[in-house]
Amino acid sequence: MNLFIVRHAWAAERDDSRWPDDDLRPLTDEGQQRFANVVSALVPRGLAAGVIGSSPLVRCRQTAAILAAALPAAGSPNKPDIVELDELRPGSQLERLLRWTARQAKQHDAIAWVGHAPDVDELAAALIGPRSSRIRFAKGAVASIEFDAAPAPGGGELRWLVTAKVLGC
Repeated sequence: MNLFIVRHAWAAERDDSRWPDDDLRPLTDEGQQRFANVVSALVPRGLAAGVIGSSPLVRCRQTAAILAAALPAAGSPNKPDIVELDELRPGSQLERLLRWTARQAKQHDAIAWVGHAPDVDELAAALIGPRSSRIRFAKGAVASIEFDAAPAPGGGELRWLVTAKVLGC
């Protein structure tokens, strides 16, 4: 099973006068375009998902929508569904995410999570090594982690982690 972990794309700067509720802060137009370019570059390299779990915050939902629009579900002509998960809000809950992912893996060979930093950094590190491991996701970065069985802490192999800069986007 492949798990793709995505840090949301470039969002507007925090501004309490424009977004008193930071959950509503959106992606910038440039951030949307750059992430669309990232996804376009990664689809031919194996980026796929049968379902996308996303933080319910606007910037993650927008990132997930760009991802879903660019790729068919793995093994299906349909676009992947996007499921909002409180487990992907800032302060992500790995154990609950893994339970959700294990249920999804019964139907899908590839699943994506869209979340926030530093959570995605910590989630990816926990999946490939000890909790003390460190990985850094830039905005709009995508990682591919492969599992032989159900995803479990320390049970994954990092196949790749790319940024927009590396892809020239």
